[in-house]
Amino acid sequence: HVAHMAQEVGATTQTAIDYVLSGDEQWYEINATLNDLSSVSDEQIGVLHQQFDEIDGYRTPTKAAQIMAGLGFNTNQHELPVEGFSGGWRMRLNLAKTLMSRADLMLLDEPTNHLDLDAILWLETWINAFTGLVIVISHDQTFLDNTVGHILHVEQQKITLYTGNYQQFIRTRHERMAQQQQAFEKQEATKAHLDDFIRRFRAKASKAKQAQSRIKQLERMAELSPMMADNPFSFRFYEPANMSSPLIELTDADIGYSDTPLLYNANVQVTPDTRIGLLGMNGAGKSTLIKALVGELGVLKGSYNVSDTLKLGYFNQHQMDILDPKATPIEMLRRLAGNTSDAMLRSFLGSFD
Repeated sequence: HVAHMAQEVGATTQTAIDYVLSGDEQWYEINATLNDLSSVSDEQIGVLHQQFDEIDGYRTPTKAAQIMAGLGFNTNQHELPVEGFSGGWRMRLNLAKTLMSRADLMLLDEPTNHLDLDAILWLETWINAFTGLVIVISHDQTFLDNTVGHILHVEQQKITLYTGNYQQFIRTRHERMAQQQQAFEKQEATKAHLDDFIRRFRAKASKAKQAQSRIKQLERMAELSPMMADNPFSFRFYEPANMSSPLIELTDADIGYSDTPLLYNANVQVTPDTRIGLLGMNGAGKSTLIKALVGELGVLKGSYNVSDTLKLGYFNQHQMDILDPKATPIEMLRRLAGNTSDAMLRSFLGSFD
């Protein structure tokens, strides 16, 4: 039995918990029949109860609740309709539904998208405990290191199998690429030597036999290819002209909405050259704090100050919502960098291809 994680979840009035439970098709079908016995004989009812026991059906709702909890849902969200969740949370529901399947093979396409750190760690534990086969597409290197024992690499229209996790794959691939390039260069040198001999002695009767032998040697030689590496991604942040410290400062700040704080007495100072990671459970106030730091959300108490030289770049989790769907990518960039030529804008966009 194969379970595949779809990349889109349509809007439905089905409750979240019911949607997740529907991933266990066998349980879901038996349970639906047991809840509507109007057209079922007594003998069939007995068979259904026996099947329900065999699949440990009474524990299935608990399993669904545990999966939802692991992916960041609280119990108050179980009875909410799927259509009421954002796109990211619908994807979590779809992952939960997939994990509920009684599958021998799980196909997971970018399962860590839209997951926070706690949910990713939980998913790693779940995959490592799963007794079946998992095939996962992911760009999360740490996640791959912690969950897989083989890598299937698709490159140059070929698929190559590597044993080991992601870091082992990188090492082995680099070794193979170096060996391939070395073999290619050695073959090119051999071919040049043979070509030179053939060119110089082909017309001489005393060397004609040797020249003919080298021609056949060239013809039998398996053609090797040079090392072909994917084009590396290159990107740099522009250096700021002037920076004064601190760039942003919150002092004894209460932060929240409609006079209801989510965070109390926050004291945060952002200085040049710092790199800060925000950790916390869903709903703890991470996005709220970010909105306060960038000035989108005023503080309810305390103070908020920014440097006069601050130039802010802000990418939020709902970035798609602020894009103009009718504008071209060039038009969107031109609004941000009006003095930049179209050629430079196209070159910049091309670097993300």
